[in-house]
Amino acid sequence: MSGHSHAKTVAATKNANDAKKGKIYSKYGRLITIAVKEGGGSGDPTTNAKLKTIIEQAKEMNMPKENIERAIKKGTGELVGDNLDEVSFEAFGPGGIALIINAITDNKNRTLGEIKVILNMNNSKLAGEGAVRWMFENKGVIVLDLKLQNTDLQDKENLELLAIEAGAEDIKQEEEVVVIYTGPTNLDIVKKTLEEKQIKIDSASIVLMAKEEVLVSEKEKEQCQKLFNALDDNDAVQDVFSNLKN
Repeated sequence: MSGHSHAKTVAATKNANDAKKGKIYSKYGRLITIAVKEGGGSGDPTTNAKLKTIIEQAKEMNMPKENIERAIKKGTGELVGDNLDEVSFEAFGPGGIALIINAITDNKNRTLGEIKVILNMNNSKLAGEGAVRWMFENKGVIVLDLKLQNTDLQDKENLELLAIEAGAEDIKQEEEVVVIYTGPTNLDIVKKTLEEKQIKIDSASIVLMAKEEVLVSEKEKEQCQKLFNALDDNDAVQDVFSNLKN
């Protein structure tokens, strides 16, 4: 789920062990509950667009149906759940990279303390509100695996043409993974258009993308990855976005 390496994170999540999957399902459960509450208590994905997107992502990660239904019921009030809040932290990481850390928690002070500890242990520090966010913008991101496509769609030029015709802004390839970028309001339209052309999509989500990426040394890049792993392991953290150039 982390924006610092979105495509690779999707692949790694699908191959995660049971313990890791348990954490992932727990995080998606909180996202679903929050989406229901934000939608005025509507647990119907046909009328709650944000909920629909999150459920689709959860299903892509093989989250059990009963887990999804339980999370929805916590949002509607049918089941008792924790009083959850969304919080966001801005920070500077190794090599001065900019970070935005989004979390869902039932205790803001506890989560703030945990994030501070993780940052301090990884040569990083919290930043003041607004110090980092201006460096990012919302983007739609669609991830797909070339190996899962029909033969004629495994050619990047064919895919790029279809994506641009559908309204995509950019397309990049990392080995067998293709990442398509859209405007935040065009994500659903581009996704639906691609699916109508029989393109199999791994995931589709709105992420915070750095307006400009920064290069760091190999040592600092290793420190950044260690920081990302520590943040991802925290139960409250949902997304981590950075301006680190991969």
